[in-house]
Amino acid sequence: MDMGDVQGKVILVTGGTSGLGARSVVAFAQGYPAHLYFTGRNKKAADRVIQEATQSGSNNTPITFLQCDQASLASVKAAATRITSEQTRLDILMANAGIMNKPPGQTEDGYEVQFGTNHLAHALFIKILLPLMEKTSTKTRPKNTQHPAPLPVPNNADARIVLLTSTGLRGAPSGGIRFAELRTPQNMLVMGGMVRYGQSKLANLLYARELARRHPSVTSVSVTPGIVATDLVSSQSATHRAVIWASAMLMQGSLPPPEVAVQTQLWCATGPRGGIRNGGFYEPPGCLSGVSTKYTEDEALAGRLWEWTDHELEKWL
Repeated sequence: MDMGDVQGKVILVTGGTSGLGARSVVAFAQGYPAHLYFTGRNKKAADRVIQEATQSGSNNTPITFLQCDQASLASVKAAATRITSEQTRLDILMANAGIMNKPPGQTEDGYEVQFGTNHLAHALFIKILLPLMEKTSTKTRPKNTQHPAPLPVPNNADARIVLLTSTGLRGAPSGGIRFAELRTPQNMLVMGGMVRYGQSKLANLLYARELARRHPSVTSVSVTPGIVATDLVSSQSATHRAVIWASAMLMQGSLPPPEVAVQTQLWCATGPRGGIRNGGFYEPPGCLSGVSTKYTEDEALAGRLWEWTDHELEKWL
């Protein structure tokens, strides 16, 4: 499962300073894109990613780090509008940033911290950047003359949004998403951190499906990379790490490193257009996922999430 052609494309990866995001940035840099943006909070980590990407890819590819805190919608808006002010196209938006199993808390804007970071921040990126991506879907893609074998003619554009989700969505609370509690810390007595995480990951999947239905000119999919040896895992308590490791062995047979696990999201972002189902939910190794709950198939819930999100983001647009 090889990454497809990204010559001449403009790409944004959120959460690109570590883990799957960093591996995505490095991989994209090898394909001679026109411009590669990535977000994160840690500039030192970003500098290391840029150095690796430059050494392994094209020295001529512009790579821009956008310092951004996804727990702040003002920060997200600043990063997104930087792109719209600098670019006339955006071909790939990889919504990769995320947090997992955090204690009760709220974002700067008052939302439950995992839902605000994992869903609402990405929804704001998408809302601001979607008009640019829809225009991109009608344009031809310029060849990159720095490539050793540049495209002889421009290819038709193929704009894509890839939202990272997780099989942890199976842990979402009763009802799937508790809208009335999203502006609270959502204190829960049992496994609260993972329940709130599952709620946010369910939102990622449902939002991708609604994007595909409402804006079909842009291909939108959700992807679970599986259980991966990233900072999301290493930052957990010893007990929770043991549970994660056991789950990985049972379901996958291993706990793969990011450079292996990243292949599915790269393929969904770049694979042949005819091989990607708009609105699909993908898992390794690049196939439609068999993971399903009554909430993942709930069209009414997806519609309610869309309307709730629009209402909450209205003042930021």
